[in-house]
Amino acid sequence: MGHFLKIFGTLSLLLTLSNTYGQQKQDVSFEFYGGVFHANLDTSIIVAAPELSAASIKQAYQRLNSGDYQPIIDSLLAYKKKQELNDWLYYQLIRKTAEQLSPKALNYSRYTLYKWFLLAKSGYDARLALSTDKIIFYVFNDEDITDIPFFMVDQKKFMCLNYHDYPKADLNLDPPVPVQINVPEATRSFSYKVTKLPDFRPENYEEKKLEFVYKHKSYHFNVKLSKDVEAIFANYPGVDFETYFNIPLSKETYGSLIPLLKKNTQGMNQKKGVDYLMRFTRYAFLYEDDEENFGGEKRLSPEETLFASHSDCDDRVALFFYLVKEIYNLPMIAMLYPTHITMGVQFDQPIGDAILYKGKLYSVCEPTPQKEDLPIGTISARLKSIPYQVVYQYDPNH
Repeated sequence: MGHFLKIFGTLSLLLTLSNTYGQQKQDVSFEFYGGVFHANLDTSIIVAAPELSAASIKQAYQRLNSGDYQPIIDSLLAYKKKQELNDWLYYQLIRKTAEQLSPKALNYSRYTLYKWFLLAKSGYDARLALSTDKIIFYVFNDEDITDIPFFMVDQKKFMCLNYHDYPKADLNLDPPVPVQINVPEATRSFSYKVTKLPDFRPENYEEKKLEFVYKHKSYHFNVKLSKDVEAIFANYPGVDFETYFNIPLSKETYGSLIPLLKKNTQGMNQKKGVDYLMRFTRYAFLYEDDEENFGGEKRLSPEETLFASHSDCDDRVALFFYLVKEIYNLPMIAMLYPTHITMGVQFDQPIGDAILYKGKLYSVCEPTPQKEDLPIGTISARLKSIPYQVVYQYDPNH
């Protein structure tokens, strides 16, 4: 009943706005990850739901483009600047704004049209394409992104932003045809890099108890975690390893974990401290392969790994990298095997069978549970004869 009332109310709002086209402002206001976004919507940009045809999409664009859209674009960009939102977080803001203008459940085509329009008018080179029964939303991106479809135009790569809404679709069997609309200001590339998380509301956090044993002593942690982080990365694609490893923790989570880890390692030398972090990452969480956990490959950010009931080697390597970087800031390399990834750390003196890479020696630190209890400088027996690739090198001086 509540869902019906929500839909009825939204339809009434759209009808009211349409009947007063060009004559009324409507407030748009909602919470967005710790802040409140507010904008004035001119009813001249309320459009009827377009059909899945290029002519209908172009007609809807012309209506939008001739309306007073600039105030809401200015509000979006001002909020982006104030909150220091990376592009991926800005896109989440646009998604929520589009949901206010035209709920996804009511009409997916109009909802997607608004997302595209708001992103394009914000300066990003976004495109629409149509297949038999789908409207596809792309954006120009020059990063190494995997696991989502893309197409090339004039040697520029456009990544699909809404593929998660068609998870079982094979776009090769029904190739989308681009809708030719020229938006002069839409020139910027879109980045998936997330270098800052919002300051979520403290009341949205819950505590999770973590514990592990190191040198016969039990260590306990009450880590503050927010489901908002899980929502942010729900549809996040497979990014390159540099981008992946440098996703940070949110402020509250950082404050509940990192100072305590620093305190626990304060009296340890560098090797023992890294060993402590390695074993924390290895044993404070349950292991499960992504295929069993999610039904496919999914890399978790460090905060998602803390939140998750299970995690695999990708997730633990990213978390271990983050902890070592924050507490010791040592040079590191990520070593990718066909079915595994692990980390090498550069110490003042190499430990065990060190790995030589670009003239520097790195000691293997395995943050994922193995059949053997591997100390620093020892690689799993099953990997010793298997070639690997260094997919990321971190140098604190560069």
